[in-house]
Amino acid sequence: MQLPHLYRELSEQFRQWMHPRDQRHLEGVSEAVAAILQSGSACLNHWLPYLSHRGCTARSHHARLNYLLTNPAVDTETFYAPLLEQLLQTFAGADMRLTLDTSLLWDRFCWIGVCLVWGGRSFTLAQIVLEHGSATVAFDAYRPVLEQALTLLPPDCRVTLLADRGFEHGELIRWCNQQQWDWSIRAKSNLSILLASGVSQSVAQLLPPVEQAYLFPNVTILENIECHLATAKLPDVSESWAVLSSQPPSLQTFERYGQRFGGIEPHIKDYKSAAFDIIPSHLRDATALTGLFMLLDIATLVALVLGFLLVRCGQRQTLDAHPERGLSFLQLGLRYLHQLRHLGQSLPLLEPLPRCSPPAACASSSKRDCLNCRIQFSKVTTFRFSS
Repeated sequence: MQLPHLYRELSEQFRQWMHPRDQRHLEGVSEAVAAILQSGSACLNHWLPYLSHRGCTARSHHARLNYLLTNPAVDTETFYAPLLEQLLQTFAGADMRLTLDTSLLWDRFCWIGVCLVWGGRSFTLAQIVLEHGSATVAFDAYRPVLEQALTLLPPDCRVTLLADRGFEHGELIRWCNQQQWDWSIRAKSNLSILLASGVSQSVAQLLPPVEQAYLFPNVTILENIECHLATAKLPDVSESWAVLSSQPPSLQTFERYGQRFGGIEPHIKDYKSAAFDIIPSHLRDATALTGLFMLLDIATLVALVLGFLLVRCGQRQTLDAHPERGLSFLQLGLRYLHQLRHLGQSLPLLEPLPRCSPPAACASSSKRDCLNCRIQFSKVTTFRFSS
């Protein structure tokens, strides 16, 4: 039986960068990624129509796919890292915003990922799934993910790590300082802050009135970590903002940390429902889920590049009805792929992404202006204490 076009084209491109010891592993990865892209699903049952060229029964396909997901030879270093290195060639020496976050699956498994903010969204650098029934994890549990992400970064990058208050860990901050990474981490309200004046107060005591922002340079937290604090309270928002940062505090502190929301949360939503629908996958094994997420990440990178190529060649409006780009590059890439399959056209060559991050998707210029100007403060106070 003739090999499916997408599987063949992906395999030809992947083999330029992926060099496993056993070429059957590359065939399996290429087949699975092609099936994910065409089915739009992380559920193995939904891949079966795109694997019919093998002439196997559904049971045989399941056995082979489950082996692929748990095979220690099918790992990030062999398959995901080379593709990522190819697509990030232009990022050497660039400023890179990374997000660190977790997501709970079925109240039994915890996904931990480090992602790169790009194009108003994010994509994975490193991830792992642990059998852990809480979204709060210890530093030792996610340190391997950070270290893996560190090895995948292009040379001479200037990194800023963005993380929620669940990662308010002294070990994490010290690790970032050792790597010479900048960082912005949301603080818990009960965290003790030693001000430059020598007075110690909790974050809750340092929150400003509504529509105001307080900036506290040169504070100390967690015994001996020197950093900066910015707090703000907005009307119609239930929780105040308190952001710890390695960089001097300013209103840009909130803007920088706010990139986390546009980056990681839509990315997790793409996993769960917007793109690949991992919830009905029926996998209940941490190793298999880690392997599945790696395949989803490869598929995401392929679609992301396709979406960018579509925009660059001026063909976005053939698939996106908004006046400006209203769809993420991932969604555009998935639509573009289906268009190519329908027309019987070849898959374009996957090219490196530009280091200059495109603006986030926004359906119109008026909406973009509204988003860019939606937060205003009546007063901003900087607390400077002389010795």
